[in-house]
Order: sequence, then C-alpha cells, then structure tokens
Amino acid sequence: MSDIRFDNRVAVITGAGGGLGKTYALELSRRGAKVVVNDLGGKHDGTGANTSMANATVAEITAAGGTAIANHDSVATPAGGAAIIKAATDTFGRVDIVINNAGILRDKSFAKLPPEDLEIVLNVHLKGAFFVSQPAFAVMKENGYGRFLFTASAAGIFGNFGQSNYGAAKSGLVGLSNVLSVEGAKYNIRSNVIAPIARTRMTEDLLGPLAAALDPEFVTPLVVYLVSQQCELTHEVFSVGGGRFARVFTGLTPGWYAGKGVRPAPEAVRDHLAQIMNTDGYTIPKNVTDEMMLLVAQLQG
Repeated sequence: MSDIRFDNRVAVITGAGGGLGKTYALELSRRGAKVVVNDLGGKHDGTGANTSMANATVAEITAAGGTAIANHDSVATPAGGAAIIKAATDTFGRVDIVINNAGILRDKSFAKLPPEDLEIVLNVHLKGAFFVSQPAFAVMKENGYGRFLFTASAAGIFGNFGQSNYGAAKSGLVGLSNVLSVEGAKYNIRSNVIAPIARTRMTEDLLGPLAAALDPEFVTPLVVYLVSQQCELTHEVFSVGGGRFARVFTGLTPGWYAGKGVRPAPEAVRDHLAQIMNTDGYTIPKNVTDEMMLLVAQLQG
C-alpha cells in the first residue's frame, strides 16, 4: 500500500508545544500536512502562559521544510476555540484534522478536591475539546471530510486514585467522540479516541522506572494512522504506549430477561446476577439504536 500522506491537509493540534502533541505536529508535517500548533504555554497545573513552546515547535517544523503557524489561544473558552479554528481557516483555508491533546493535572483525592480544581480540569480537557471541535465540525461538514482524535486516559476509562476530576473529564471525551462519530458519519467525518501511556512533563514524575520505556513517539504511529484519509475506523478507543496498540471497547452482555410484562423483585435481580454479569456472547453497540434493538428483540420474543 502507499505511504500515508497529508498533502493539502490542514491539522489543528492543541497542546502541541511539547510532549505528545509536538511529536504529532512534527510527524504530520513531515508527511505533508500544514499544521496549526496550539499551545497556551502554561504549567502542567494550568497556571501561567508562554508563547515560547508553540513557537519552538513551529520553528522546528519550518526549519525542516514544513509549513506551520503558532496559536496561543486557550482552548477553555468558546472564544478561544473559535479563534484556534479561525487561525487555520484564515491561513490555510480549511481544517481537515483536529487532535484534541491539550491537558492539565490537578490531582487530589476525591474527599479533598476543591471545586476550582474540578472546574479548571473540566474546562481544559472536556470543554476545551468541545470548544475547538464544534467550529471545526462545521467546516468539515461543509467540505465533506474530517478526522477528529480525542485524548482520553485510563484514569477515565478504568479509574485511578486521586484523579476524579481528570477521570471524569477524560471519560467525557469518549462520549463526545462517540456522538461526533455518529453525527459525522454521512459527512465522511471520523472520530476516535486514544488513551496514551507516555512520558510527558505531566506524567514523568508518576511513571517512575517505566518512564524510559514510554517515549511519546511510541504513540505517534497510531495517531498518524487514525487521522489519515486511509483510516475508515470511527467510534473506537485505543490504549497505546511503549509499542503496544490495543482496542478498548464497551460491550453489552446478553444479560437476563425477566420475561414479557414481568416486573421482577430485587431478589430476582440478585438471584440472576451471575447471568447478568456473564460476558459470554457480548456485543459492541455502535450507537443507542444498536442497544435498543437488542432490547426490542427480547421484548418481541
């Protein structure tokens, strides 16, 4: 098969001043994409701002013969998200790819988490991805083509101590991507999610000895494929890191059906719990209709 190329494609990458986002920006540029490098340049807890990070990534791209512009708007407001996409359309005339990568950490145990640490994490991760993706989605619909990639986390999909705010935001991104995959299908817009395990300035203190084996560039091959024209996957989630690539999915067990018109007692639920929990013969619904049709089939006998 031919090499994956991005000639005449425009990619917007948030949080691309360093870490994972920077590796994506460099590789997409090497493969022909025009890149909008967005980074507020703040600290990993969301405080501060600095233009140097985005500018440095752009300088590296242009020095290698690529095309890129820096953008320093915050993703955390509707105005900021709109400005990021406007920078792409004003400069390059279109948006084909959005990689929502910007993020911060405010880790605390649930009982000790103050409201402001919940708000800022939701604002950057979940609302930020929404505010950037919504204006981009409108452009993609008009052009009949688009690729979204959202950055979730095992903390949201599986749970992790001390990250209730982060986990809630990251899990929300899976739901957002799923809806975009459904609404974008007829416009050739695909939307997928990765849950990366990689060494970045946010995670290197948490990874310990594992950090050496988790270079961000191990994540980049999957990202490049998922945002390419060759990728027809949508509504998917992947765990990726250290050279391993794995699908993550939400499955539905066959469950237990009490019978048509039967309103079971709580004791009946308890007594059939093993059947309810049994994963043999599971299905993977692609939307709400898929799930509902399974119930309809049982209701109709």
